[in-house]
Amino acid sequence: MMRRGAADRTWLIALAAALWGFSGLLRAPLSRAYPSTSVVLWEHLFLVVLVSPLLPGAIRALRRSSARTVVAVLVIGGGSSALATTLFTAAFAYGDPISPQVLQKLQPLLAIGLAALLLGERVRGRFWLFAVPALAGAWLMAFPNPLQVGIRSLVPALLGVGAAALWALGTVLGRAVSAQLTFWQVTALRFAGGFVALVIINAALGTPMIMPVSTWGSILSLALIPGLAALLLYYHGLRRTAASRATLAELAFPLTAALVGVTLLGASLAPSQWVGLGVVLVSVVALALHEQRAERPAVRVPQPARTD
Repeated sequence: MMRRGAADRTWLIALAAALWGFSGLLRAPLSRAYPSTSVVLWEHLFLVVLVSPLLPGAIRALRRSSARTVVAVLVIGGGSSALATTLFTAAFAYGDPISPQVLQKLQPLLAIGLAALLLGERVRGRFWLFAVPALAGAWLMAFPNPLQVGIRSLVPALLGVGAAALWALGTVLGRAVSAQLTFWQVTALRFAGGFVALVIINAALGTPMIMPVSTWGSILSLALIPGLAALLLYYHGLRRTAASRATLAELAFPLTAALVGVTLLGASLAPSQWVGLGVVLVSVVALALHEQRAERPAVRVPQPARTD
């Protein structure tokens, strides 16, 4: 057993989450100037180059896998990587760099629901004690005036929640294929599959596949820092950090996103949105702590996915 002080890597989780919170600083200007599918295509191109040493082994492992695993990997690449990131990027074009990122904190709740549906995991009634307040908080967070919802505010909220749902689906399917593929194999295949899907999407929509050279630095930074670097830090830290502490450390994501949005991107939140932000964070953290400590958790604890 590892010594607690020497083994704990909570600070790595917090650092990775903070890097995710800075993504709006790069993604928002790009999304307002260029089609989201073009931006995400180039983001995936850089990611594929970065993980290219892993691809040969990942492809060999996929060929040895079952048809069900192959389908799951295709869904992860096309849906949870390509489409989810496109929806997330498109949400920034509506001028609110904070709400799309905070709405990602619904991902654990959505993952639980999808796991119950796809993996047969049991959800007990007490789960809704955490889910209902979180959904109410998400509603307050998404709309400056929660009693008067217009198309202008509804679309980015739906885009943000849609991205969160697809990322949650990727988490669930990643768990399902973990018996045949390692985490890093799934990651390499995810980016490669997402890139192929985005080429097809851009061709079908007729959107540009070539981005100006002036954007390459921003897109590469987006892929490298809040993308791959944050992912490496997160999963390295997660292997040596208790789930309860990791959940608290992940609060650096929405808090950094809110700080960056207000101070650097000129965003502002209505008082009800700040209340909604707090409700979402408290509900998700409370669920995580309950699952960690309760004798009868709200959801049957899944087998951990391999991350080596």
